Amino acid sequence: MVRNERVPVNGGRATEGWLVQITALRRYPVKSMLGEDVQELTVEESGATGDRALAVIDVATGRVATAKQPRLWRRLLQCSATGDPGRVRISLPDGRTTTADGGAADDLLTEMLGREVRLAGRRPEGAEMERPDPEDVLAHGVDATLDYATLPVAGGTPGVSFVDFAALHMITTATLDHLGIEALRYRPNLIVATPAGFPPFGENDWTGRELSFGGVRSTAITPTPRCAVPTLEHGDLPRSPQAVRRPMAENRVDVDIPGLGALPCVGLYLSVTQGGTLRTGDHLEIG
Repeated sequence: MVRNERVPVNGGRATEGWLVQITALRRYPVKSMLGEDVQELTVEESGATGDRALAVIDVATGRVATAKQPRLWRRLLQCSATGDPGRVRISLPDGRTTTADGGAADDLLTEMLGREVRLAGRRPEGAEMERPDPEDVLAHGVDATLDYATLPVAGGTPGVSFVDFAALHMITTATLDHLGIEALRYRPNLIVATPAGFPPFGENDWTGRELSFGGVRSTAITPTPRCAVPTLEHGDLPRSPQAVRRPMAENRVDVDIPGLGALPCVGLYLSVTQGGTLRTGDHLEIG
């Protein structure tokens, strides 16, 4: 249930009559590292090929390292990962680079993070991650020891990738332009361009509907809840508390994800019901 006070259009649906198309596609070969723009994404029920295909595992706990827990893992957002599966290259903030296969990456990441870690290319059964409340992080700082929820990785997606919950994550340009926040902070797979007059957070109204891009069909599951990640440094970008504070004030939603409840949201989670290839320029049809 959407709790914000945004006024709907077009008879209560912010959908019909709008021309919407993909303007950017992105994938993130290693979870919580910066990713890359691509012109095409091959997608299936388990997600996009090469997206969150790898993750850093904390050897001490066995949990997946994600910048959702900034005290331990925010430096991952200073790294970038590019390349197709089997040929992923990781760049560290000090300029060193390494391939994802072999032990060199494990050693370099352990040195950088100050904890023993290893790269994994397959999600372990029962994989978990830590998620402090973003309001607590904003109030007490990124170095504070805070209570956290322990959540399953890819709780809404089959397969072995390390997506947070759903196969795909989409955001509209209307929402990004309204917030004035860089898209990469929200880590979407799809950015869809909406025309003038389309309301910010209008993608909320697509929840439960079929979204088709060319031959790819998906279902909008729920608005995307935001953790502390958008507020953190991303590469050369400084911290941005407003990246979550504004959605806190304007777009709290009861998300359909077990154990979460009403949270600030930006974007929309999608499940894939018919796979295929997404391309920039593809138009959206809403069923």
